[in-house]
This record gives sequence, C-alpha cells and structure tokens, in this order.
Amino acid sequence: MRKNVVVAVSTTLAVVVVGALIRRWKQWKEQQLRKTNQIIRKFASECATPVTKLWQVADDLVSSMKISLVSSHETTTLNMVISNVTSLPLGDEEGFFYGVNLQGKHLLMLCARLGGKNKPISALQREEISIPDAVLAGASEEIIDYVATEIAKFVSSHPEIDDGAPAKKKKLGFTLSYPVDEILPFAATTFQRKSANNPVHKGMVKELNKALTNHGMKMHVSSLVDETIGGLAGGRYYNRESVAAITLGMSTNAAYVESTEEVANDLTQSPNSSELVISMEWGKFNSPHLPLTTFDASVDAESSNPGSEIFEKLISGMYLGEVVRHVLLKLAQETDLFGSRVPPKLMTPYLLRSPDMAAMHQDTSEDREIVSEKLWEIFDIDSCSPMARKMVAEVCDIVTERGARLAGAGIVGIIKKLGRVENRKSVVTVEGGLYEHYRIFRNYLHSSVWEMLGKDLSDNVIIEHSHGGSGGGVGVFLAAAHTHAHRADS
Repeated sequence: MRKNVVVAVSTTLAVVVVGALIRRWKQWKEQQLRKTNQIIRKFASECATPVTKLWQVADDLVSSMKISLVSSHETTTLNMVISNVTSLPLGDEEGFFYGVNLQGKHLLMLCARLGGKNKPISALQREEISIPDAVLAGASEEIIDYVATEIAKFVSSHPEIDDGAPAKKKKLGFTLSYPVDEILPFAATTFQRKSANNPVHKGMVKELNKALTNHGMKMHVSSLVDETIGGLAGGRYYNRESVAAITLGMSTNAAYVESTEEVANDLTQSPNSSELVISMEWGKFNSPHLPLTTFDASVDAESSNPGSEIFEKLISGMYLGEVVRHVLLKLAQETDLFGSRVPPKLMTPYLLRSPDMAAMHQDTSEDREIVSEKLWEIFDIDSCSPMARKMVAEVCDIVTERGARLAGAGIVGIIKKLGRVENRKSVVTVEGGLYEHYRIFRNYLHSSVWEMLGKDLSDNVIIEHSHGGSGGGVGVFLAAAHTHAHRADS
C-alpha cells in the first residue's frame, strides 16, 4: 500500500514538474515572440514613408539639384554631371547600328536595325563575353586593346546591312555600367567630375578610338556615358516626352534632360544647344528626412564608403539584402528566432543578395517553402519555424517598401524640378534587375508616385521599362543619335 502511495506521489510530482516546465517554456516563447514583434514594429515605424515624408524627400532633392546646377564645384550631395552627349534620338533615325556596354568584367555587344517612326527593331544580334583575368591584370592599354579586338570581331561576324551610310561616318554607342572601376579604375573619374568633358574622359575616348583604328574599324566612339543616359536615349527614341531615366539594379542612378538656362554658363558643353543631358549621380543624395535606422547606420559604417552614397544604400539592390541581414542578425541574437545558436553565416556581410531576398519576399506557398529553402541555402539555417519564416518575409517587405517608395519620391522630385507635374505628360524610363524582376518593389514604386500626385495628376507621369534593356541595347540608340547628328553637322 505504502509503495503504491509513493509511486502515485512521485508520478504526481513528475506531472507537476513537467507541467511547470511546459508553462515556463510557453511563457519564454511568448516573451520571445513579443520581443520579435517589438523589434520588427519599431523597425517598421522608423522605415515608414508616409506621403508627407515622401514630399519632404522630393523637395530636398529639388533643392539639391538647383544648388548643384549653378555651382561649378562638386556639392555635398549631388554631382549633377553634365554629359557631353549633345544629341538624343528624335525617333526617326533609321539604319544599322552597334552598341557596346562594359560592366565589371563583362563586355556586351549588340547590333540592330532601327526602322524609324512606328517601325520595330530588326536584325537584332548580341554577344556577351567575360574579359579574362590575365587581361585584367595588365595595363589599361592592354584592356582597351582587348575590348577593341572583341568589338572588331563582333562587327566582322555581324556586318552591317547596307543602308547607304558610309561606315566612317557612323558612331559606336558605348555605355559604362557599375562596377566599371573594377576593370578601368581611371574610368570611374569620368562620373566623378562636375563636367564629363574632362581630360580623363577625352583620353579614354582617344585611346579607345586609336585601338579601334588599329584593328581596322571605321566606326569610332564619340563618348563614353553612364548606362542610365543610354536608357534616356532609348526612351527618347520612342517618345519625345521621355525626360528622365532611372537605373535600379545593383547600383542606382538617374539622368534627365535639363534646360541650358538652368546651368552655370561655365559648365555648358554646347552653347548652341537648348538642352543638356544630366547624370545626377543621385546615389549621393542625402536629406535629414530620409528614414534612417540603426541598421542603416551599421551598413553604412561597415561599407567601403562610410558617410557617402546614403540614398543608394536605401534603394539599390547592392544594399537591400544587407539591411535585411542586419535585422535578422539582431533577431537571431536577441530573440532566438532561428534557435538557441546564432547561425554563423548570418554574420557574413553581403551574403543575402537582392534576387534571393525577392524570392523569399514573393513566396506565396502555404508554408513559405522558398523562404525555408533560401535560409538553408544562404545561411545554413536548417530549422526554421513557420513563424520565423513569416518574420523574415515581413522584414523583406519593410525594407523593400521603403526603398521603392523613396525611389518613387526621387522620380517625382525630378519631374517637379522640370515643372512638368501639373501641365505636361512626362515619360520616365526605368531599367535594372531590381525594377524588372522584383515585382513587389516595382508595385511599391508605382503606388508611391500615384499617392504623391493623386488621382488628378498621377496620369501625367508615365513610368516605363527600358526599351532595349540595359547596356549594349541602349547603346544602339546613342549610336543612332550621334551618327545622325554627325551627318547634320557635315
């Protein structure tokens, strides 16, 4: 009897202890969940971009643009580089043209026939190669000679269709994309001067044309320009109301057409032109109204250029995933979101790329299986609860919404600077993988412009995806514009 009583008491005590442990574990999980929600709510609040804030950012951008345009020296937030592109397409250009784009170690070459007004592009051919490491290790002259050699090979393999234009009068459209400084370090200065008409730029064009001549090329390059200006040329070919182009990819930039009267006299390239093409370098833009957080401060401090490119660190693909990683790391450290051990790879900078972030964010499966797969693939996180996956998607959403809406505010700012918000239609061309492939980012950008302008004015701003894509494609439109301008001057 006593033995049975002892067993019963022991069993009861065990049940009580186990019950207490379960209750304590549930309380701990609830506390962790509350803390997770608190961190995310605080982050969301600090990242908020209501319409009033978006207009503050847009107005600050307009002010910075005006200050930079009348200054002969670089300003603290915007360089506003005046391009030496003196002509944009009119839309009636016809003929067979070549375009080239250099991005990092990748060289993209493209050719196509433009048919003029309301006629499609035809005879499109493209080729992309990677510049060998052995070439990259050489002197800049060797790299330029290699590029010229490959261009000559491409032109030889895809000879122009006879359109009655002498080859020697044709121009080659050449655009440069980030990260051009990895290949041609001196080329980066082309975009860092108040005027693109500087000795470094002229020297690059001269050396490239010399190399092209040495390889039997009759076509020459008139200028090396940022790919965003190429996007503007592509937009202008299809629509005369195309006034600006935006690049939203791993990096970001904006280019637009400005009246010569708005620019300091000593900066204008062509006194006979009424318009100038401006590369804003808007990644450098900063404003006290930008919704910055402690996570952004950490990303900035750990970057290669702390204190600089603040706007870029909020809206470009290079940094969106890094901000998300910082937030997830804090959650892992303070709330055990991914278990009691912080995943070591979560502490590795720039491991989360924007395409992977987009895949997690846009995961519509019932259990967010893609989120789970990506966390394992990128950070070796093998056990992730449904709640944790939901939190990851929510963090991605907060960062994406902020970046896209700020980019939208930048677009509205440009249109406001041009005085076209209320009384004229304006077309803005956008290119880059972030805009093209990240559907939610694209939707947030469009909705921010609509919210800022309202029902009555939002139809005045038309945002279109880049015609011909980025790089070499838009170089074809530059080649057409330069060639026709050259003929007109002859």
